[in-house]
Amino acid sequence: MAIYSSLMISLFLITLLASSSSATPIPASGGGKRRSSGLTHIHVYVHETYRGANSTAVMAVASPLGANSSFGSVGVVDDELRVGQDRVSELVGQFQGIIVGTSLDGGANYLTSIRPSPFEECEYSILSQGSTLSVLGLVLGFKGAMESPVVGGTGKFRMARGYSLLKVLGYPTPETVLFEVDLFVLMHRAKY
Repeated sequence: MAIYSSLMISLFLITLLASSSSATPIPASGGGKRRSSGLTHIHVYVHETYRGANSTAVMAVASPLGANSSFGSVGVVDDELRVGQDRVSELVGQFQGIIVGTSLDGGANYLTSIRPSPFEECEYSILSQGSTLSVLGLVLGFKGAMESPVVGGTGKFRMARGYSLLKVLGYPTPETVLFEVDLFVLMHRAKY
């Protein structure tokens, strides 16, 4: 259950990560690229601690159906978004959200709602400037890359759309998990 809880929370964070795109190009050194088609690609890493006193992901409510069910469980995450796989790489934001177990049959199905916090004091800050993206979707398992839709945003990300891919890279320590996130976001070009 601890591994499913961590993965559930991590998926939620990846969805949140999709909120960091803008009409301004992302520097190539950070792994992001802006294409002439208007598609912005952001490549970052989610660093999560799911055990211990410094946990960034917790199962706030266990399933009322017991340990063999995810139905009704609620997880909360406030993970770190970094430019690299190393925990000491540049911090570019937070990956915050909730994940709710939705499967009565005992499967690992979850509904996630993620919001990456605005990137501040880093090379990505020009992208968001206080704006956020919203990622909302179903997670139907934890195998391979997990895809979630970007469903909108605020500020520079109003009416944004796209998708995020979240992939578990490994467990650097018994208390942590590392995720790779690729966000592909199309921005609405109208003036507000």
